[in-house]
Amino acid sequence: MTSFRSVLIIILQLAGSLCFLLYGMKMMSDGIQKSAGDKLQKALHFMTRNRFVGLITGCLLTMLIQSSGATTVMLVSFVNAGLLTLEQSIGVIFGANIGTTITAWIVALFGSGFEIKDYAIPIFGLGYVFLIMKKLHKEGIGQAIMGFGMLFIGLGWLSDIIKSTSFLPDLIESIQGIGIWSMVFAVLIGIIFTALIHSSSAMTAIVITLCAVNSDFWELGAAMVIGSEIGSTVDSIMAAFGSSSNAKRTAFVHVMFNVITVILALAFFKPFLAFIDLIVPGTVQENIVYHIAMLHTMFKVFGTILFIPFVNQIANLTRKIIRDDSDNLPTVYKFEFSELAAHEAPTIPVVTASHEVSKMADIAVQMFDRLQYGFKDRSGSFLKEHYDNLVREEDYMDQMQEQITNYLLKCLKLDLDDRTRNNVNVMIQITQELESMSDDVLSIGVAIKKMTEKNYSYPEEDYDRLLPYLELARQLLMFIYKNINKALNANQMEFANELETQIDQERKELKKVARKRLEAGANVKAELVYMDFVKQIEKIGDCCFSIAEQLSLTE
Repeated sequence: MTSFRSVLIIILQLAGSLCFLLYGMKMMSDGIQKSAGDKLQKALHFMTRNRFVGLITGCLLTMLIQSSGATTVMLVSFVNAGLLTLEQSIGVIFGANIGTTITAWIVALFGSGFEIKDYAIPIFGLGYVFLIMKKLHKEGIGQAIMGFGMLFIGLGWLSDIIKSTSFLPDLIESIQGIGIWSMVFAVLIGIIFTALIHSSSAMTAIVITLCAVNSDFWELGAAMVIGSEIGSTVDSIMAAFGSSSNAKRTAFVHVMFNVITVILALAFFKPFLAFIDLIVPGTVQENIVYHIAMLHTMFKVFGTILFIPFVNQIANLTRKIIRDDSDNLPTVYKFEFSELAAHEAPTIPVVTASHEVSKMADIAVQMFDRLQYGFKDRSGSFLKEHYDNLVREEDYMDQMQEQITNYLLKCLKLDLDDRTRNNVNVMIQITQELESMSDDVLSIGVAIKKMTEKNYSYPEEDYDRLLPYLELARQLLMFIYKNINKALNANQMEFANELETQIDQERKELKKVARKRLEAGANVKAELVYMDFVKQIEKIGDCCFSIAEQLSLTE
């Protein structure tokens, strides 16, 4: 009879081996992403023109980074940032589910034919050489190779523990001996364990290792692999917390797709296993590891074939289930840093932050449009229809600047390359300028309010001269708005500089006009308000030009 101490040692050894396996997979994923820079994210962004291209993109991307969780979290973040539509994301989800099966094939091919653990340590050492040889600039590749070695060290230890003890096989046999309930328990084990370790690929690798020791676990192992697909949705669910309605819909599609395919696989469990046995050479007893790997792949492929024709219908269904976000600007701004997204790919939070900076620019333009209405409309309706909104928007911009800056400071603590780190610093400066611009816009709004309430009047032609001056500032603002997350070239900077120069020249002329009226005996308070208009509009132009200078520093 196995003693408690022996059981505890076995559990600790299994846990340690599993940690090696998981950390190896994480190192592989991180290393590949580092060596590729932001190319993988750009591929996900641009290679989604239709459902089939999205399917291929999700499949290849997940094969590369060895993590459907990372792909799905990346996907939810991009949908939340408005970089992908819901329809585009659905195809990528299906592809990611197929791509994640590559891990099972790696384990089946390399983990069963020979003692891979004998080569794992030299492989790890080779990766370390790449990592420390800074002149090679192959640190990402080195990390990926080290992760590959650690993955198989963990698998080798798992295999040795399972072979050297009867505890775990006896436990599986006891579950297998309770009839139909054994399948239920196996599915639940697959769901719960995968949710805990955040990796269906790792769960499949464990099942392959277990079945390699005892091929009688074929049906039980198959049920665990099928159940793991529901557990793998935990990452997308966590990534959707606090996100937009479309991001929540993307996570919901992932959950719905996996749950329905699991239900269908269990409904046709026996015929499905018979089909796998038919297409895999040899008997289950001879090639159990390849049976598990093939089952994992065909399960995903069949589900994708079943759902891919109905992408638009699935998107419409999720829109009915999950309601749209309110179009009204909320009173409280929340922008929480996603540790999960940062864990999967450090560049994801940076992409998300860039979208929030775009939102700030949206609100700045909206505030400026209100301001133009206040200048053009002399009836006083500006105070009724726009002034209170202007105050709320300025307060919201203050909140955005504070929270986005805190978010970006957290991004700077991540493992970013020099180019991305520079862009984060640029965004910090841009948010400060956008917030300053909102202050200037509100100051002009307050001046318009004072002018209206005090019934200040100016010569019509002098008042109208403010309109083209304001339009110059708007042109510079719209130029910034259209290029808010882009690097400006020399020609674009020259254009921005010309507008800034025109604003400065017009400011001088308008100040001369105000001084002449003062000398002619005009109302001093009214002229001070007029001069405040001139000064604040010029400050808006200064903020825009400062943003242009920052954008010229991006890479």
